[in-house]
Amino acid sequence: MDKLVARFTIVIAISTIAASACAQEAAQFFKHNCSSCHTIGGGRLTGPDLKDATQAKDRDWLVRFLLDPKAMIDSGDPYALKLLHESRGVIMPTIAGMTHDRAESLLNMIEAMSKLEHSEFAGMQVPSTPFTQEEVELGRDIFRGQWRLSAGGPACLSCHAVRGVAALGGGRLGPDLTRVYERLEGRKGLAAWLAAPPTPTMQPLFKPHPLHSQEIIPLVAYFESAARLGGEADSLDPLKFFLSGLTGTIGCLAILQVVWKKRFRAVRRPLVHRLRERKKA
Repeated sequence: MDKLVARFTIVIAISTIAASACAQEAAQFFKHNCSSCHTIGGGRLTGPDLKDATQAKDRDWLVRFLLDPKAMIDSGDPYALKLLHESRGVIMPTIAGMTHDRAESLLNMIEAMSKLEHSEFAGMQVPSTPFTQEEVELGRDIFRGQWRLSAGGPACLSCHAVRGVAALGGGRLGPDLTRVYERLEGRKGLAAWLAAPPTPTMQPLFKPHPLHSQEIIPLVAYFESAARLGGEADSLDPLKFFLSGLTGTIGCLAILQVVWKKRFRAVRRPLVHRLRERKKA
């Protein structure tokens, strides 16, 4: 009997550990792939608040939607079309690494978080009061890379541009961010996206080097300010870039010509003077 109880206890312990590990994995997966568009108890972002989502639709439907959202929408499913309408036409992408088991784990995690008074995925608390000029300027410095990120991530300027941020307009690998504040529908959506960028380019960079909340808020302030400028970053087309480089090269050659010319004179004059002295002698 004692051996049976011991075995039962071990089985329960192993099951508990496995369930805990599974829940932790689901939470990490949600953070890096879902939290930029969804909260659990924090209100709507681009996508709906997922608090009590498992009570809105049955599990089978939710698993199928998580596996292939576009297929559900294309099939004409009424509830999928309703979600699409509420998201203003933004189609949830098919998430890399999503499997049936992972979808089930995510739903279990959402159920557990929905029961809490304050879920860890309620989203970042972003102030509703006007940002100060100091916050805007700090955000600009962070964007430019003049303020080193605490986790060692790359500067935004290396891949993105914002209107008026630099003479050369910033990087072109990523999209122009002049109006990203509007695209992500304000402070809360932008802050959530910065906390866990889900794109294939950004995720490998910032998953190991996440932005701190004290860096995210100034960036939100800066992007909010940049959105008021409208338009897009000033572009530097190839012809202008070539002409700028040519002008700089000509300028450098002119300076070198003056410098070296004076140097030659400084060497030549003593030699000429010595030759003249020798002829006189």
